[in-house]
Amino acid sequence: MHVPFDIPGCHIERVVEQDPDVLIVQMRQRGASARCPDCGRTSRSIHSRYHRHPSDLPLSASRTVLRIEVRRFYCCNPSCDRRTSAEAPPQFLRPRARRTRRLAEAQGRVGIACGGAGGARLLTHLRMPASRATVLRLIRAMPMADAPSPIRIGVDDWAMKKSYRYGTIVVDLDRHRVIDLLPDRTATTLAGWLEGKPDIRVVARDRATEYARGVTLGAPRALQVADRWHLLANIRQAVERWLHSSHARLRCLPPVPGSMDRPPRRDHAFPRSMPELDAGAESRTRWRAIYDEVRHRHAGGETLFGIARVMGLARATVRKYAAADTFPARLPHGAGPSLLDPHVSYLVRRIGEGCENAMALWREIRERGYPGTSRQVHRFVAGLRTKPIRSGRKPQQKTLAMLDRPAARSRLPTARQLAWLLVQPTSALDAAAAAVVTHVEQDETAKVVANLARRFSALVRASGFMKMADPTYDRAADLDAWITEANTCGAPALATFASGLNSDAAAVTAALTEPWNSGQAEGQINRLKLIKRQSYGRAGLDLLQRRMILAI
Repeated sequence: MHVPFDIPGCHIERVVEQDPDVLIVQMRQRGASARCPDCGRTSRSIHSRYHRHPSDLPLSASRTVLRIEVRRFYCCNPSCDRRTSAEAPPQFLRPRARRTRRLAEAQGRVGIACGGAGGARLLTHLRMPASRATVLRLIRAMPMADAPSPIRIGVDDWAMKKSYRYGTIVVDLDRHRVIDLLPDRTATTLAGWLEGKPDIRVVARDRATEYARGVTLGAPRALQVADRWHLLANIRQAVERWLHSSHARLRCLPPVPGSMDRPPRRDHAFPRSMPELDAGAESRTRWRAIYDEVRHRHAGGETLFGIARVMGLARATVRKYAAADTFPARLPHGAGPSLLDPHVSYLVRRIGEGCENAMALWREIRERGYPGTSRQVHRFVAGLRTKPIRSGRKPQQKTLAMLDRPAARSRLPTARQLAWLLVQPTSALDAAAAAVVTHVEQDETAKVVANLARRFSALVRASGFMKMADPTYDRAADLDAWITEANTCGAPALATFASGLNSDAAAVTAALTEPWNSGQAEGQINRLKLIKRQSYGRAGLDLLQRRMILAI
């Protein structure tokens, strides 16, 4: 049988088809002598022979096994302690290896792409079988490639175990490749890594103080560039924090003229059952106790991170509770989408005509296209019932506010939803959203906050276009003017955000003038998350480094 490749240093004697899936390639080395590894003397005297059976890359659809004849030679040096020695293995085979170098590299590459378990399954179909443990061992044995020294990098954090352990990913912005994964996100670790890379000139990062300090210590001459997406997210979060403290006042604003002309609709959620009300009260009691404990620990001098770790809470929750003078009550539950909404006007009209039979109303709206059950109709009618029901229970008069009335028309979106509307350009809002913003801007402070938020968002989004349109445009001066206005706007959350921008002014100004950002790092983190989930728990830092860095 003809073998379609040559094996350096070996003579192929014959190929035997052991079974339909395995080919045995019998061969021997071409050399006529061997050198003693101890004394170095060459010998031609053969002592014995034995065979090695390493696996090799498959031929066609068959697994290939090499049968290499290995000779042992006498050592002709009487003063040498070694009596016999085997001839050196060919270059494609390591000593005592059960697979050739090229097969090991191919299996390792499959492991880098697919992981241990996935790689083992794929290798079986490729006629290069290996266990998942072997695939992981081959990945770890692959050497790290030498990469050119980076000049512009992006750094960001990634979660090894969310809320507990985080690492740092470093991306070469010029090559679009991951350079390294660091075991934590501290300034000391990042500074130590940067000290070994003297050619770095630009570092794109988020606005974390640890990264800012680490870059300052490790690469003081590098230009730090804050990420524009994080700037936009930070301004929205600042507006949201201000809205949390002002939401109750904004809900009391009078309705804008013209907003009264709309059909009846649900303004509140459907009435909750007694078990649901009891569960809600129990949940509120539990969170009130947690709030009191957080306040007590914070007053005792414990750090927010320490409180979060001891109590098993998110740091954002601990920060919110520590800053709140009173327990932050949950906003009233709004009316979510319901299959009943298109039929509310008809139900209100029929109830006004005196029909309070929920089953009869359900049958009527079912003929009009209502696809749901009678449960929601019963709950809706219970909130508007005026006549005593057959069981003798009293009607639920307190749920009459479920319908939209003039006093309830000023209901606002949540602070998070409203913050998103206030940072958007007015031209990007639809009619309903524009009406909400107009309603909120009746408050003078809200109008100033919305104007500042829109100006900052426009400044960040148009950072590249303004320079192209007008090269003399001074973006740093515009940013300084915005910071000055935000410090005196009367909204403490925006003033705090402006102070943070002022302390990181160089990186923020660079974000408005330079083309670099952390987008590549965010994209690589998405790939890193996918690899972690592929690994079925076998995703140590060493494996992740090789799978991220060695991937082509």
